[in-house]
Amino acid sequence: MLKYSLKRLSSSLLTLLIIVSVVFILLRQMPIEGYFDNFDKLDQASINAKLNQLGLNDPIPVQLWNFLKGVMNGDLGTSARYSVGAPITGLIAKKAPISIKLGVMSMALSLLMGIPLGTAMARNKGKFWDKIGTMYIVFINAVPAAVYYIFIQMYGTSALGISMLFDLNDPITWILPVFSMALGNTAYYAMWLRRYMVDEMNKDYVRLARAKGVSGQNIMMKHVLRNAFVPMIQYIPTSLLYTVCGSIYIESLYSIPGMGGLLVDVIGRQDNPMVQAIVMIYSCIGIVGLLMGDLLMGMIDPRISFVKKEGAR
Repeated sequence: MLKYSLKRLSSSLLTLLIIVSVVFILLRQMPIEGYFDNFDKLDQASINAKLNQLGLNDPIPVQLWNFLKGVMNGDLGTSARYSVGAPITGLIAKKAPISIKLGVMSMALSLLMGIPLGTAMARNKGKFWDKIGTMYIVFINAVPAAVYYIFIQMYGTSALGISMLFDLNDPITWILPVFSMALGNTAYYAMWLRRYMVDEMNKDYVRLARAKGVSGQNIMMKHVLRNAFVPMIQYIPTSLLYTVCGSIYIESLYSIPGMGGLLVDVIGRQDNPMVQAIVMIYSCIGIVGLLMGDLLMGMIDPRISFVKKEGAR
């Protein structure tokens, strides 16, 4: 287990290094205006002095090495346009907790709704709950998310009698954003859990258990659901990233001061250092999520071995 974890960690670090390097190089190909707050008002001498100060006149490999050294020391640089001169780590530290709270709450809600729905669909294959669940999954995947996000905001706020804008100190205003973000993952969990459970229900051990007289409830809950849930474990950690990325539109819709709205804002302002830092953070979350998913799946399912067996090809 330890050997596999170290191997996966090293490959994850290499992947992250490649992603950061590619993003860094691509951003360096963009106009230099993204590093200045008042570019139009500066003369050439001032521009050159600023470029030298930022190290942008150095060769790309030297710039990348200096950036990586700063990252290892917890320094992501300073904002060029969003909040001129402010440390990026401080700006992100104020925004990230809000997005993380929303993401965790929506994930919990999607699991609470998706797992029972997927189980009901599998147990009632071809019947009422299966048809209802299938209609819901098709709707979520076929209709653009922006359509039902706006629908929920318009009619949900009037039905609940709450403000359309997010208020950090008013928990009631959290309900609609969290519910909206949970819809996609709910459909995802229900769809795949149903598929895995139907596959398990057709296996020989289930037929043997039925032949021995084991009740359908025990077979479903103690065997089928447990074995079907194992393949989904690896996707749950990465769901946080997808939820945070998917919250970009929702945060803009409800004026939520989180990471999603911050990314949209800094891209619009062409604040290259901020864009670079946020993309790197998203990449870290995704890679860590994949690593945690693989390890969790191995820890939960004893049939999975991280050690190569002798004679295996």
